Amino acid sequence: MVDRQKLSEKVLRDAEPAEGRDYQIFDTEVRGFAVCIYRGGGRAFTLDYRYAGRQRRMTFARWPEWGVTAARERAKALRREIDAGGDPLATRDAKREAPRVSDLVKRYVDMHLPHLAALNAADQRSMMEKFIDPTWGTMLVTEISSYDVELLLNNVAEGRARPSKQKPNNRARKLKGAKPTPVRANRVGEVVRKMFAYAVKWGWRDDNPATGFRRRMETPRERYLSHEEIACLATALDAAEDDRAAGIIRLCMLTGARVGEVRQARFEDFNLEHLSWTKPATTTKQRRVHRVPISDEAAAIVRQRRLAVIKGSPWLFPGDVPSQPLLEVRRFWARIQKEVGIEDVRIHDLRHTFASLLVSGGASLEMIGKLLGHSQMQTTQRYAHLMDSPLRAGVDAVASAFKPKPRLVHDADRPAATASPLSRTGLRFGAKHLTVSGS
Repeated sequence: MVDRQKLSEKVLRDAEPAEGRDYQIFDTEVRGFAVCIYRGGGRAFTLDYRYAGRQRRMTFARWPEWGVTAARERAKALRREIDAGGDPLATRDAKREAPRVSDLVKRYVDMHLPHLAALNAADQRSMMEKFIDPTWGTMLVTEISSYDVELLLNNVAEGRARPSKQKPNNRARKLKGAKPTPVRANRVGEVVRKMFAYAVKWGWRDDNPATGFRRRMETPRERYLSHEEIACLATALDAAEDDRAAGIIRLCMLTGARVGEVRQARFEDFNLEHLSWTKPATTTKQRRVHRVPISDEAAAIVRQRRLAVIKGSPWLFPGDVPSQPLLEVRRFWARIQKEVGIEDVRIHDLRHTFASLLVSGGASLEMIGKLLGHSQMQTTQRYAHLMDSPLRAGVDAVASAFKPKPRLVHDADRPAATASPLSRTGLRFGAKHLTVSGS
């Protein structure tokens, strides 16, 4: 026999647990609404209903956290959903099983990062560990909105205090406050957009909340070595004791290659007969084979390295660890910076200097992009301003054509009959009247 009575706080307090079983007390006001009295003494609100011919029972609240009045209102809302053809229990289970952002991060790492260069993959993994997963990890993928994206990027753009250590080891670093990082916010936004593009592709949601995120203004770093600095750098490299590191810097300057591409260069990648260097996809940022011509000076460095490297080593610049290339040249570059007086110049600025010299030599942006291995023309556009000289010559030619031409006129202040040939002539530029007198 089903126990039915109008549920109240007194009914729940007075109900006694049954020995060895759970039982329900159904409400007389809302169909299917009941309280379950557990054998251990606990109490929870339930709703019994039928869906597609199947009997269903949904436990949706516990007493006393939920009062009877609040539970009854919730039961009415669920009953309306059922009458409209819904299945609230299936909806709740589906929500529990729905992927969360932490699941998206893990799958993105497994599916996308292996196709990126090691440095790029490590950078993206760092963004997810520091910003994305701690903020959104427990949220459902479908819960993230464009507003959430904007809040996250605002937080990243504000920066954080440096250093992150709780107890800095000196007063200067301790007093150093947060440094805004708008560029980092843009990079995080790009990663978030890519992640949710995968989520749409996998059917985890219907739209991408990061599409069209607000980009912060970026001021590209522009540092180009002058001809005098290049000469001083070449002299310092000639006098350096570390031939391997010096050779890497020289090749960076002569080819415009990234330092990682030069460090991992192999002898088999160079064709000295045709003066070309074929970079394998594993070493390039764009993950594609990149073939570029090289100069006689770059080829001479390769030949010198053949004589200096132990026979059998494939690396142009072998490292101290067997079967590995030279790992880093930062300490060497720091010494060269001080020696030459270019402390503000990074190794990557040699690549920009290479491009600027190409521009001054008359190379087009398309040619520069191919030599530098850019996959997008937009990346090469940063060097467009270096082409101002030919553009300026063009506008100067227009100005010269528009400028009034000087013409000879008679001197109006002297009688034409008494004036000498030189004193009777002058140069008139518009409204101005200049007289040329003779002895």
